Amino acid sequence: MTKNNTTRNSFSGSLGFVLAAAGSAVGLGNIWRFPYLAARDGGGLFLLLYVVLAVTFGFTLLITEVAIGRRSQQGPLTAYRFFDKRWAWLGWLSFVVPYIIYPYYCVIGGWVVKYFITYLSSEHSVDAANDGYFTSFISSTWEPLALTAVFSLMCFYIVYRGVEKGIEKYSRLLMPVLIILVVFICVYSLFISHTDSQGVTRTGLEGAAVYFMPNFEGLTLHRFLMIALDAMGQLFYSLSIAMGIMVTYGSYMKRSVNLGQAIDRIEMFDTMIALLAGLMIIPVVYVFMGTEGMKAGPGLMFIALPKVFDDLGFLGTVLGTVFFLMVLFAALTSAVSILEAVVTSVKDKFGWSRKKAVIIMASTGFVWSILVCMGYNTLYFEYTLPNGATGQLLDIFDYVSNNLLMPILAIFTCLLIGWITGPGLLVGEMRLNGYRFRRKTMYIVMLKYVVPIMLSILLLTAFIRF
Repeated sequence: MTKNNTTRNSFSGSLGFVLAAAGSAVGLGNIWRFPYLAARDGGGLFLLLYVVLAVTFGFTLLITEVAIGRRSQQGPLTAYRFFDKRWAWLGWLSFVVPYIIYPYYCVIGGWVVKYFITYLSSEHSVDAANDGYFTSFISSTWEPLALTAVFSLMCFYIVYRGVEKGIEKYSRLLMPVLIILVVFICVYSLFISHTDSQGVTRTGLEGAAVYFMPNFEGLTLHRFLMIALDAMGQLFYSLSIAMGIMVTYGSYMKRSVNLGQAIDRIEMFDTMIALLAGLMIIPVVYVFMGTEGMKAGPGLMFIALPKVFDDLGFLGTVLGTVFFLMVLFAALTSAVSILEAVVTSVKDKFGWSRKKAVIIMASTGFVWSILVCMGYNTLYFEYTLPNGATGQLLDIFDYVSNNLLMPILAIFTCLLIGWITGPGLLVGEMRLNGYRFRRKTMYIVMLKYVVPIMLSILLLTAFIRF
């Protein structure tokens, strides 16, 4: 048992849990990574594979982690020990993952703050479209550090306030606004049109067709498998799994809440937001930059889109402000959940007060954020990762957490619940409060056999150069 379990904070109800969990999932991974993967991987073909994997692969891991948290009523660091003391080491792994992710997430959050301020100050918005603007900003010494500090302080304040008065309260405020902004940009992107210098006119509806229609051109078995692996990897971002987050939020769920219904809502909500993320970005980029612009990759949000906004003049400044406000909300809700996973772990393990845990974990996380920022200037170097990609400190942090530790954590979570304790324990947790677990058989088969194999293949790609 935890040292402070009798006074454990909790969400007020199912809605609070769903909004907080959805806020965690609707982050930079959905808004930035999902659209360019969809554009690169055949549009509708990627979407189809993603949805199929979401209701099978993603559902299995999501339901397992939330049920682990609620059953144990403990944070990630101690939750696995609750099921089998020999597997306590898995708790340390689930603590390390969010602790590695949080510092560089705050750095990227600082970048988002920079672009929001730039567009809010309309006289400077044209600068964001200039070649070299982004590189010049991140390679400067003090500005990225200052904006990272601003973003980190926002996260600190919300987590410091606690579960119901902090995370749930601000999720209830930010998530509805976030949804409204996403829908607004989606509607706008569908009805925009532009004629380029060569007289070619493209419309947002055509861009949406490129996004939704499967592209089988040049498709081989190898290519199909790579697209499936991309979709599988994206689910870690879209559902916030293998980060300790869902274990944490599950531990704050009251026993009276229908766990199964809450999971169903999160699954539907996150999938919808992921699809809308592509719909609000891809048509706009297609209209102004064609299919090549849609494949801008990591530069899509900070390099390609500002050029699009610049072409729209004053309207682009307004749209850019709205867009980066939406991205800022999404980044904030996700970063808060990552920090909360770390804070809850040390609270439950060492019996620290929330005040002490937040101050220590946020402060040490910020020190790492400083190093990540310096990785683009003072500490700049290039390192070739095992998969052939070249990167700096941020890329190394991202590679270790996302390509290595998260798949390993997910694999051993499946082995613990599927083979050591047996899935019946969590199935019983799902059936509390009258939930009809219609996917029980699928869940058990996926948990014990299919998901570990799929994750092992995904892990191998971290060491393969394509």
